[in-house]
Amino acid sequence: MWMLYLLSDLTYLVVYHLLHYRRKIARQNLYNSFPEKSKQEIIQIERRYYRHLADLLAEALYGLRATPQQVLKHYKVVNREVINKYYEKGQSVILMSAHYNNWEYMVLSINFQLLHHGIGVGKPLNNKKFGQYLTQARIRYGDEVVDQTNVRQVMEYYHRYRVPCAYMMLSDQSPSNPKKSFWTHFLNQETAFLYGSEHFARKYNYPVLFYEVKKVRRGYYEIEISELCSDPSRLPEGAITQLYVQRLEDIIRRQPEYWLWTHRRWKLKKNKQ
Repeated sequence: MWMLYLLSDLTYLVVYHLLHYRRKIARQNLYNSFPEKSKQEIIQIERRYYRHLADLLAEALYGLRATPQQVLKHYKVVNREVINKYYEKGQSVILMSAHYNNWEYMVLSINFQLLHHGIGVGKPLNNKKFGQYLTQARIRYGDEVVDQTNVRQVMEYYHRYRVPCAYMMLSDQSPSNPKKSFWTHFLNQETAFLYGSEHFARKYNYPVLFYEVKKVRRGYYEIEISELCSDPSRLPEGAITQLYVQRLEDIIRRQPEYWLWTHRRWKLKKNKQ
């Protein structure tokens, strides 16, 4: 693993200092999100972010061949009882999180860390061949990856046959349709959020959990699961998504360098709906 981090150090120098990969996007996102911070503070966060981004690339390469024992050494759920109690009741759950710290290892490891059948929900990659290769690498230990356009059929199937599943949804991606988005104030800006997690939680009355990936030190992470909502039917429309947004913002403000700042997160505008 240490050799991959040497590669990460080199990658950081090339990507940040030589290629200036999406630096303009990342810096503008940071300025807009933290108007109270000085230019020097923004640049410090930016540099830490790009070092972390290079580490994520090294860890993704490591994950392509890692055994369950190797993954657990670097990435471990510390309070499984929070979610496992729902498995014991035969309940499926919605697991919400974000592109924060290392998100890939959760998809890879959920089936040997938790009792539920793990299903990662995401957008398909533009490069279909690479997407197929990546999906095969992700599901080699028994979890499942589904396209967001197919998730309805998958959830209906497992619900019908009462298979307790944990649906992992990274709900901080930019939606494609502003009219079907949940709009709220996030990091000092009007922001559109995907509404799918709340929609399915309400449809099936599945408990909604949040998992936070905490970086203990370079290459080592702990995952802490907490409840957002145990009974969606008791909350008003939009409340679950708002709880998620607030939790995510609190985490990002605490350690902003671990979120995905090079993503065009605010490309949608509310007044253009």
